[in-house]
Amino acid sequence: MKIAIASGKGGTGKTTLSTNLASFLGENKLFGSSKIVLSDLDVEEPNSGLFLKGELIRKEDKYKMIPEWDKTNCTLCGKCQEVCNFNAVMKLADTIMVFPELCHGCYACSELCPSNSLPMIPKKMGELKHFELENLDFIESKLIIGEEQAVPLIGQTIKYIDTNYPKDSIKLFDSPPGTSCPVIEATKDADLVLMVTEPTPFGLHDLKLAVETMKELGKIYGVVINRFGIGDANVEEYCEKNNIPVVAKIPNDRKIAELYSKGELLYKKIPEVKAELQKVAEFILQKKEQL
Repeated sequence: MKIAIASGKGGTGKTTLSTNLASFLGENKLFGSSKIVLSDLDVEEPNSGLFLKGELIRKEDKYKMIPEWDKTNCTLCGKCQEVCNFNAVMKLADTIMVFPELCHGCYACSELCPSNSLPMIPKKMGELKHFELENLDFIESKLIIGEEQAVPLIGQTIKYIDTNYPKDSIKLFDSPPGTSCPVIEATKDADLVLMVTEPTPFGLHDLKLAVETMKELGKIYGVVINRFGIGDANVEEYCEKNNIPVVAKIPNDRKIAELYSKGELLYKKIPEVKAELQKVAEFILQKKEQL
């Protein structure tokens, strides 16, 4: 089962829920012998590793394929520029220019070049680290400085997880914020999406965007309200009106902020958080039986 933890905006508490839920599920063996795997797919700035300390058992450089101009046989026909939807290849006078930062690695220019003058070559885009903890595995990927496209690395990270873990594993994805391409990549194959929000006007606005996105993807989803107790009741009213299950409400508590700032898991020291995680686990179990 694949469970994505997402939100319409940053800073709502995705990582808080992801790390605590993964550790809680692994510690309590709620899924029997199924392996619990957490992956931080916010590859531009992953931070789940601040809360999970494990042994590094594998490290891999990750590459994307981009074209490189070989002028030997090039006829300067301009076909490459014509077929590139991302303006990553341009014909300028007697030169073909390639912009790696814009390239999506679709192979169109390379495959359709009549003189085979744009062979695809690997370019490092980031790295993947695999950690082993007592009750779960944690996988983190991070883009290198200057790399702009998160989608290829997210896709390769999910592929790594699918290759190395059986289908009966419980795979948690700490997704990027927002509703753009990285979020689509992180959630498109998820069996269940947990959307984290906060009870504020900003939280409600971006939750609506996230809900519409998940509807378009045809996903099963539920909402977790973080910092419950601040703001207003508009998020709850919106969920009730639209038949969206509010799975849990994590309270707004100064002690939570203190533990978070120290990189500690919350449920181990705050009973209220543990009780809410139990509700999330029961919701997951319920949805798993319906799959």
